[in-house]
Amino acid sequence: MDVRACLFDVFGTVVDWRTSVSREFAAFAQAKGITGVDPVEFAVEWRKLYHPSMEEVRSGRRPFTLLDVLHRESLLKLVARYGVNGLPDADIDHLNRAWHRLDPWPDAVEGLTRLKKKFIIAPCSNGNIALMVDMAKRAGLPWDCILGAEIARAYKPTPEAYLASCRSLALAPPNVLMVAAHNHDLKAAKSQGLRTAFVARPREHGPGQMTDLQPDRSCVDIAARDFVDLAAKLGL
Repeated sequence: MDVRACLFDVFGTVVDWRTSVSREFAAFAQAKGITGVDPVEFAVEWRKLYHPSMEEVRSGRRPFTLLDVLHRESLLKLVARYGVNGLPDADIDHLNRAWHRLDPWPDAVEGLTRLKKKFIIAPCSNGNIALMVDMAKRAGLPWDCILGAEIARAYKPTPEAYLASCRSLALAPPNVLMVAAHNHDLKAAKSQGLRTAFVARPREHGPGQMTDLQPDRSCVDIAARDFVDLAAKLGL
């Protein structure tokens, strides 16, 4: 493979959203005296609203809207559902930025740093640029640039999300490797001509995870244990 750039799914692949958002909500709830809401359940329920909110954009029923806005709208639905009433806008904004403060998986920074020696590395994420930059600064993610939904004005797995990222680097899709822990993401990228690498994250969804434990060989070119193993498989 003549790979010159590696693009990465971020939520779940590079960072552990489940543990991080749970931690953020637990700290918020303690500071605000909120009781009776399980932090892990809150994080999971928030994440469940992720794809339905983006589908409104993907379907054309809504103009392109930044993920920060979609996340905030989902958060407002959640706090109402759980009866957490009367929070000022500043508190809602702080909690919404929990997605800017996600922790990387233990291998992520080391693996990305190794891959950066040879390849252009960038997120191809549904996260907006401000979110991705804040996350990278906090977590030490050494991206060369920020690509993905806001650049493409489209959410994965819409083809334009992948193709716009390739165009931004002036590279043909076969020269770009899409890295993800989700087979559906890789299947969509593969259909647009990108190369693909699967890295399993068996703890993304907590104990008893049943999905994305193994690569779908119909759409995966490389399977790796983690980012360090991926770098080794790519000669680094």
